[in-house]
Amino acid sequence: MAEDLVLDTAIRDWVLIPLSVVMVLIGILRYFVSKLMRSSNQAPDPKMVKEGQVIIRARNLRAAANYIPAKSFRARRVYFSNEENGLLYVPKGQAQNAQAQMFSDPNMAMDMMKKNLSMIIPQTLTFAWVNFFFSGFVAAKIPFPLTQRFRSMLQNGIDLSTVDVSYVSSRSWYFLNLFGLRGLFSLILGEENATDDTQRMMQMSGFGFDPTKSLGAEKDSLDIFQHEWALPKFEQRAEAVLKKLVS
Repeated sequence: MAEDLVLDTAIRDWVLIPLSVVMVLIGILRYFVSKLMRSSNQAPDPKMVKEGQVIIRARNLRAAANYIPAKSFRARRVYFSNEENGLLYVPKGQAQNAQAQMFSDPNMAMDMMKKNLSMIIPQTLTFAWVNFFFSGFVAAKIPFPLTQRFRSMLQNGIDLSTVDVSYVSSRSWYFLNLFGLRGLFSLILGEENATDDTQRMMQMSGFGFDPTKSLGAEKDSLDIFQHEWALPKFEQRAEAVLKKLVS
């Protein structure tokens, strides 16, 4: 049977609050450090910007396709996906390798290394600090019951199966702050300046954005899209709504 614990207020004052404040301050400091380390003369590639805008236009066409006639939709689809001069068509010989492009551009590789260092070093030092000073503390309790599947996530560093799952260890509280402060950073730094560690970790495992694959995927989606004009059904829908209102 799970045991109920009484948490000392000193744990809240000297463990929970300081750990949360430090995580917020480190996130803000890391953002400004990465901003200072960013190359000032780095300009976006016009070709990648153009291809990104083409993808957005094609997605908007699929999203609003049912509100234009079938003839207009087919004309736009040919404009995007025909194999002669379509905007979404990429010949096989012109396909770019995102990994090769990154290694051929030293500035891109250097910027990627700076971003990774600005994330890895603060996280390593913070985790060592938490593990040394606050290891084994039960820092908080979640005010609703949880299943046993959450034990490994919320009680990292506590090897007691008798403790209720709703209690959170200090090490788990560190990880929850690490991946859960995006909303707070959005309020402090702005939506575009929010530091998202989850997204940055995903970027570490890849080699950048590959527009060729995105263009091909969008072309396939546009080719298999089934157009169904919604205008002829508006009268039936309006008639059904009026009948409900009258009755």
